[in-house]
Amino acid sequence: MSTEQEHDSVLLNEAVEALVIDPNGIYIDCTFGRGGHSRAILSHLSQEGRLVGFDKDLQAIAVGEQLQQEDHRFSIVHESFSLLEQEVSKRGWVGEVTGVLMDLGVSSPQLDQAERGFSFMQDGPLDMRMDTTRGQTAAQWVANTDEEDMVWTFKTYGEERYAKRIARAIVEKRAKTPITRTKELADIISEAHPRWEKHKHPATRCFQAIRIAVNRELDDLRDTLEQALNILKVGGRLVAISFHSLEDRIVKQFIQRQEKGQDFPPGLPITEDMINRRMKKVGKFTKAGESELERNVRARSAVMRVAEKLA
Repeated sequence: MSTEQEHDSVLLNEAVEALVIDPNGIYIDCTFGRGGHSRAILSHLSQEGRLVGFDKDLQAIAVGEQLQQEDHRFSIVHESFSLLEQEVSKRGWVGEVTGVLMDLGVSSPQLDQAERGFSFMQDGPLDMRMDTTRGQTAAQWVANTDEEDMVWTFKTYGEERYAKRIARAIVEKRAKTPITRTKELADIISEAHPRWEKHKHPATRCFQAIRIAVNRELDDLRDTLEQALNILKVGGRLVAISFHSLEDRIVKQFIQRQEKGQDFPPGLPITEDMINRRMKKVGKFTKAGESELERNVRARSAVMRVAEKLA
């Protein structure tokens, strides 16, 4: 079984330093993974502090259950973080949470295990589900999505310039035989892609797009940002680590909207309290330093943003 040592948590020290502002507080780790961030958070908490971890991945849940047995301050929830407010409400903590951490994207163990179907570099079943107990697989998505929706997904979630050409190739291929393996799909995309980017596999963008669609990653992110704001106490922190521009844009724009507050028609006399600014950003943003990049190349695209709740 994978352990937390196999996943090098990105921006670990920076995230924990920004998040843990009260050792007696209540904290949420929205993406437990293999527990790297959670263990670091717990090391900064007093005996009164509390931490709840969320994850959809069964292997992550197994690690979390072990940590739950070891440390009474920690509990694990096998659910999407889109159920954040519901789970916090069960505990009576709405408006009392000190910090929420969101480490987005796919963990190294998920990428490295061919049987999970996330990687175009290894042949495996075309799955890509974070939670293998529910939802449609990537193979089912490829089989059932019509060409127009496939083009939209590749363009929107993968920012793929040749989405139409690639979608057409997939539709033509699946009409002859089911597409059930990662290498098979990667080969179809590669053959259809007219211009390969240097140092980037031609299937990168489409695989990302399918993964996002299958797991509802961006929809869940939007929903959870709103929920995080609701459950935080005044002065509480939101810390979000993104790994591609689509995630980071959503986080950045959410914080900007909360900083700006309510819109009013031009010329209308208003007072500061009427604007209802709910958050302020803390610092600009943080990226991995040279030493971290040397030991973990996957940290190169990570961006961390921090915001504090005002009201």
